Amino acid sequence: MATQNMNFDRAAPRALRKLPSEINILLVLVGIALVFEILGWIFQGQTFLGNINRLKIMILQVSVIGIIAVGVTQVIISGGIDLSSGSIVGAVAMVSMSFAQTAEYARAVYPALTDMPVIVPVLIGLACGAIAGFINGWLIAYTKIPPFIATLGMMVAARGLAKWYTKGQPISFPTDSFAFLGSGMMPVLIFLLVAVIFHVAMKYTRYGKFTYAIGANPQAARVSGIDVERHLVKLYIVAGTLAALAGIVVAARGQTAQAGMGMMYELDAIAMAVIGGTSLAGGRGSILGTSIGMVIFGVIISGFTFLRLDAYYQEMIKGAIIVAAVVADTYRQKKRVKKA
Repeated sequence: MATQNMNFDRAAPRALRKLPSEINILLVLVGIALVFEILGWIFQGQTFLGNINRLKIMILQVSVIGIIAVGVTQVIISGGIDLSSGSIVGAVAMVSMSFAQTAEYARAVYPALTDMPVIVPVLIGLACGAIAGFINGWLIAYTKIPPFIATLGMMVAARGLAKWYTKGQPISFPTDSFAFLGSGMMPVLIFLLVAVIFHVAMKYTRYGKFTYAIGANPQAARVSGIDVERHLVKLYIVAGTLAALAGIVVAARGQTAQAGMGMMYELDAIAMAVIGGTSLAGGRGSILGTSIGMVIFGVIISGFTFLRLDAYYQEMIKGAIIVAAVVADTYRQKKRVKKA
């Protein structure tokens, strides 16, 4: 009996260690939400979590960036980084909106191409994002340019394209079918669809297994028969396409497109991924974890607004959170190396 108890005591910590890392992230989310709930009663005299409208607005605010974060997560797991997604949002918002204008607007960008079926601006926008992602991936995979430099160049170029496209003028008056993509809770539904698709892809398909293998050890992945360069191109195409989808949704939601749309979205998306447990060293992370990280990010922003914290304080605290997440990731990596 004593031996059995000793075995149980040893097994219990092992079982706890085998719990999915997402559980720990979920506990952090619950803790942060409860902190804001308590602070809400202390400083505002009202509930934070009990206001359904506030929670809806919070989810809507982060769902578009969440779409980007799904693509960015896959890139980071492979050992890369993508700084261009925010600029792709702005460029695609401009291009897709120009093909989604109604004929009732006399100064349409393309007067002969108004009242187009919604599939036309959507496909054109997604194609633009895929092309940008292909350029990123090709440069990184075949010219061996560091991902930071390649995507930084695309970030600058895509933002310049967005400003050049209509000489900085906004584009408005979309068709009802295009505007529907950003109406109500549609951005959230689109995010959930994207998250489910890529959660399954990363967890149960060769696409996901190859991505983790490349991030853990690209040389070993190459020796095992994986076409590393080709797969990297695929990953950046996916990231660019998802950034384009976010651009379409944000343009439809605002019913206007401006060159400055998507500013700093790439950093928020990276923060969501890192907060959600994705390692900047590559080889670790999950779409589920990023989804929880997205909600944590939304709770923090909404909580600061709820407490009426000035915007510049919010930015400083947001920066501190990003740094803290990276420091925590570095600590986890060192701990893992010591155990190995």
